[in-house]
Amino acid sequence: MLNDIMATAYCVKCREKREIKDPQETTLKNGRPALKGTCPECGTNVFRIGKP
Repeated sequence: MLNDIMATAYCVKCREKREIKDPQETTLKNGRPALKGTCPECGTNVFRIGKP
């Protein structure tokens, strides 16, 4: 399901918006949805809060 979605997140290391590599859906403690994965350029963990 997530492979069809082009999810992007801000990479702090690259200082640019990048597509999330291997995105995984997760839920925060307060119930909000989020996506987490890695930056395809530098390999840093990236995180996006909210719906994809």
